[in-house]
Amino acid sequence: MASQLKREIKQQRPFRSLEEEVVLGMMLTVDRLTAPITDLLRQQDLGISQYNVLRILRGAGNEGLPSGEIAERMIRRDPDLTRLLDRLESRRVVTRARDATDRRVVRAKITEAGLRLLDSLDDSIDQTVQRILAHVPKQRLRTLSKLLEEARAGLSG
Repeated sequence: MASQLKREIKQQRPFRSLEEEVVLGMMLTVDRLTAPITDLLRQQDLGISQYNVLRILRGAGNEGLPSGEIAERMIRRDPDLTRLLDRLESRRVVTRARDATDRRVVRAKITEAGLRLLDSLDDSIDQTVQRILAHVPKQRLRTLSKLLEEARAGLSG
C-alpha cells in the first residue's frame, strides 16, 4: 500500500529508506506549513528570513547582536546575511554599526520602525500559526515537538 507521502508527491517507486521518507515528509510539511506565513509576510514586502532576523533582533533588546550571532540563531540558514541586513537597513527597520570595543564586529539593532512592523504582524502571525495546526490536538503537538527535538539531537547547527 502506497504511503500518503508517495501519493502527495506522486512518487511511483518505493523510498530508498524510511529515513528518506521521513526527511522528504518533513521537507514537504515545512513547505506547506510556511506557505501561509510566507504569503502574510509578502504583504509587508518581507521574506521569511528577514522576518526571522527582525524577531531575533527584537529578542536581543537594545544591545542588538553581532552579525555572526544572528547567523547562528537563524532558523533557516541564509548564506548572504550581509545582503539580507542591507535590505532591512535600507527599509530603516535595522541599523548597523561597528562595535566600539572591537571594530571588526558589526552589530545590528532593530529600529523603532522595525518594532512597529513586527508588532503589526504579531497577531496575524499568531492567528495563522494557530489556524495551520488547529486540527492537531495539543498532546499530539507536544509529542511532535519532542520528536522533532529528537530528530535534531546530534545534528550540528
